[in-house]
Amino acid sequence: MFQRILVANRGEIALRVIRACRDMGIEVVAVFSEADRDAPYLDLADEAICIGPPVPAQSYLNIARIISAAEIANVQAIHPGYGFLSENSHFAEVCRDCKIEFIGPPHQAMALVGNKNEARKLAKKVGVPVVPGSEGLITDEKEALRLAEEMGYPVLIKAAAGGGGRGMRVARNDINLRVGLQAARQEAEAAFKDGSVYLEKYIEQPRHIEVQILGDRHGNLIHLWERDCSLQRRHQKLVEESPAPNLSQQVRETICQAAVRLVKEAGYFSAGTCEFLVDKDKNFYFIEVNARIQVEHPVTELVTGIDLVREQIRIAAGEKLGYTQDKIEQRGSAIECRINAEDPAAEFRPSPGTIKRWHPPGGPGVRLDTHVEAGYRVPPNYDSLIAKLLVHQPSRTEAIACMRRALAEFQVEGVKTTIPLHREIFNHSAFVEGRVDTTFIERNWMKG
Repeated sequence: MFQRILVANRGEIALRVIRACRDMGIEVVAVFSEADRDAPYLDLADEAICIGPPVPAQSYLNIARIISAAEIANVQAIHPGYGFLSENSHFAEVCRDCKIEFIGPPHQAMALVGNKNEARKLAKKVGVPVVPGSEGLITDEKEALRLAEEMGYPVLIKAAAGGGGRGMRVARNDINLRVGLQAARQEAEAAFKDGSVYLEKYIEQPRHIEVQILGDRHGNLIHLWERDCSLQRRHQKLVEESPAPNLSQQVRETICQAAVRLVKEAGYFSAGTCEFLVDKDKNFYFIEVNARIQVEHPVTELVTGIDLVREQIRIAAGEKLGYTQDKIEQRGSAIECRINAEDPAAEFRPSPGTIKRWHPPGGPGVRLDTHVEAGYRVPPNYDSLIAKLLVHQPSRTEAIACMRRALAEFQVEGVKTTIPLHREIFNHSAFVEGRVDTTFIERNWMKG
């Protein structure tokens, strides 16, 4: 097992990894930008190293500075968290070339599944359904217009690299497509340094179902069931839950088996997620693999009892999983609300600033993953996530009631948050009945 690990990230996921290392008796080194110099979680690390100014390209995305910090701190492994460099196969390769273990999948598998276009080819190879779309990357506008006419509008322009909804545009006509192609390429280039895009048929009002997978270096690979992530705005998730409501056991098992089949073909190990769209007729289509720990991983931890971050570390150190597929059960219902420093009433505009009052919820069945406390300054430089509020109860009905209580208790002043929106969501009849899709937020709260 490792004796010393560096966390190449910030915020709540940095704290989450620090705590996992503490539980395992592993020393931990944190890195931080100047914007995060006063972050409370840094005090919990054995050592903290500044890696640059607030701009991500000069700090959390700067491979040379992170490797230098790792060498100075004499660590054996690096945990990338999510976002930033977590799905950068070059970073994983550099780490291993420098004799520092990357806590994640092999860089070859990352490169394969991390490119959505290549992942589509892999899915087809192993018989996993994919959304109809272009066979390769779109290289010019005329080709895009021809394909859109063949498939029929609407179509979805997607960046081949990265995730998080960046580089994605829906086009409903030729004008939308021309404008969207340029915008998607520019956004993808800025976010991932890769402006390549491809086209897919846009599935109207689908559900977004993802499967958590976990594999070791010894060829053992399992799924930890599914999460429903349909509640999102601009392709950014807001609410996640497991089990997915109103999903038959047959569809659930078929999707999960498809996910395992796909990532096994890629030679994958560590934690990862296969994402699917499910249409109104219960047909499912593979869309992408997230080759990292997910923001919403605690949902799966609660229903399976498995610590995913701990497992990532164990797997990277060469240990075996220690359990088989037939031992993985979904126990009860878990739901997560992402608490973002945003103003839902103003098109989810970011709301950086100083948190003047922070009164978190508690009680039976409540878990709060956060790096925030009263007096914390939410910087404008990064993602607006400030907390993940989770509940776990024997049934979905009880979980919804528990979340209502927790949201009522949660008081934040100084910045706008998504808490008021979540209170409305959890009282909406369509959500309570499990009748939501990826356009639910847009249709009900973003009509302007």
